[in-house]
Amino acid sequence: MGAYILRRLLLMIPTVFGIMAISFLITQFAPGGPVEQALANLSGQNVSMATRITGDAAGDFAAQPGQGGNKSAYRGSQGLSPELVARIEKQFGFDKPPLERFGMMLWNYLRFDFGDSYYRDISVIDLIKEKMPVSISLGLWMTLIAYGISIPLGIKKAVTDGSRFDVWTSTVVIMGYAIPGFLIAIALIVLFAGGSFWSIFPLRGLTSPGFDSFPWWRQIIDYFWHLVLPIISMGLGAFATTTLLTKNSFIDEIGKQYVTTARAKGLTENQVLYRHVFRNAMMLIIASFPAAFIGAFFGGSLLIETIFSLDGLGLLGFVSVSNRDYPVVFATLYIFSLLGLVIALISDLAYMWVDPRLDFESREV
Repeated sequence: MGAYILRRLLLMIPTVFGIMAISFLITQFAPGGPVEQALANLSGQNVSMATRITGDAAGDFAAQPGQGGNKSAYRGSQGLSPELVARIEKQFGFDKPPLERFGMMLWNYLRFDFGDSYYRDISVIDLIKEKMPVSISLGLWMTLIAYGISIPLGIKKAVTDGSRFDVWTSTVVIMGYAIPGFLIAIALIVLFAGGSFWSIFPLRGLTSPGFDSFPWWRQIIDYFWHLVLPIISMGLGAFATTTLLTKNSFIDEIGKQYVTTARAKGLTENQVLYRHVFRNAMMLIIASFPAAFIGAFFGGSLLIETIFSLDGLGLLGFVSVSNRDYPVVFATLYIFSLLGLVIALISDLAYMWVDPRLDFESREV
């Protein structure tokens, strides 16, 4: 077991390196980088925006708007002095060759030094910490509720396959999967958040005004009250996937020979189901957990965060990519990649917990 874990940990190094290298290479050819955006703002004499980005350089240009004639490769540099372009490149770190910048980035990331955001006066790690509570709240509770309901429901559907209960629950979960989450969110707002009918649930944020002054019991109620509509909007699709996967896994195992043998030995249906079938059927559910976990935290919440005014990692990632805020983009990619690899390893170790017959020492990675 120890050797297997060590091999998996060592393999994370080239995996993360490859992810970061490919992403860095793509950004080198992507148009509209941070330097070009700063130059475009300066060329348009958007001094308020430019001053926030480039400091005194914008003021220098505003005072001397007639300079020009440079042969810079940047499209937005026409009419700007080469010295100003060089200052902007240095500010964003683009005065160094790409390989040197990539090497410096990896060295800093190994020490979890992610630098500062290009467009916000805050370090990247502080910015991620600021947005993390929203994503943790949405992802954690949605995952726990989805698995806590879907697994028992899937087992019940497998045991009663073909019954009325199986048919109508399948209809409900498939309809929930077919309807996009953002449409469900809008419908819930219209019905229950003061849209046109009832005003039962809050619409914005994770807490109410004056939250810090509430007693602890009221803070808990207020927090979960704000989560009801976003989690319902995000969770219906996850219910369908996990429920049907659980049902099909159990049906497949129930039809095998060892189940017939266990029944012939006089074991009750519950003993057969939970002592023998459960650990074999749960292998597929465990295998699907890493992707579901990462998706719940970081992949599927952008529209939900926007609709319910929740400023989390999904919205941060989208805005950062749009603004070419590369420190935030690469830092979140690095953290999410590491997290995904660690969760995949934990998922493999959970296999052994479910089925101790697995031999990791002899497994090829």
